[in-house]
Amino acid sequence: RMPCSPFLHALCSAAACTPASVLLEPIQTSSEPRAPRRPAGAVNTAAHTSLHAAAAAANSNAAAATNKTKMFKKFDPAEAVSSRSQVKSSVVRGIRAALVEQYPLIEDVIDEILPKKDISMAKCQNHVNILCAAQEPLFFQQRDGPWYPTLRLVHRRKSCFATSTWQTDAGAIRFVLGGANIMCPGFTSEDGALDHDLPKGSPVVIGAHGKKHAMAVGQVLMGRDAVREVNKGHCVENLHFLGDGLWQAEKLD
Repeated sequence: RMPCSPFLHALCSAAACTPASVLLEPIQTSSEPRAPRRPAGAVNTAAHTSLHAAAAAANSNAAAATNKTKMFKKFDPAEAVSSRSQVKSSVVRGIRAALVEQYPLIEDVIDEILPKKDISMAKCQNHVNILCAAQEPLFFQQRDGPWYPTLRLVHRRKSCFATSTWQTDAGAIRFVLGGANIMCPGFTSEDGALDHDLPKGSPVVIGAHGKKHAMAVGQVLMGRDAVREVNKGHCVENLHFLGDGLWQAEKLD
């Protein structure tokens, strides 16, 4: 696979606040054992047909969600944000409960991440809502779907999203940072990792082999078993990545 180009590294480094160049820092080797890989050529015949159907459905969903995928690629708050408003305390309580349910590891620090005051909601194009604390984007949501963390928050609170993280090989980096959806082989290769079983439709944080910090946040299009068995097509929709418009928007004031 082709290595990540100098241009992409420069793009990441140009972002303000938390520099995206931290993605290039080495990570600690995980002590968690990986599931054994299926021998080459081995196929689960009973699940073969249904898994290929899942792959076809995933690719169909990815093609139909073009606008969603590009929601932040050229995001400009001046044009994309239609309104901003303070969130009532009762609504904040409901959002906090939903976040704890989605990301159980966030419970101990939810008061620090999402305090009771100065919480606002920015309403954007394509029915996207961005939840802010002190005007800083922390989570986003489309319609009434799940809440996705911003990469700046993930970088600060990596452990809170550890059980919602998949890892690609290094060869996928240049494509992910270009906004492309992520294909199965990026996760099933020797350096990829699917350590957590995430259901279709759930948020997923995307890391890369040998890199300290996450490079994208997306939505699962195929569950872990289907990714391993089918091993082709798109399995994650890339919603937010290093260097995109949301990454550049440190504040929505």
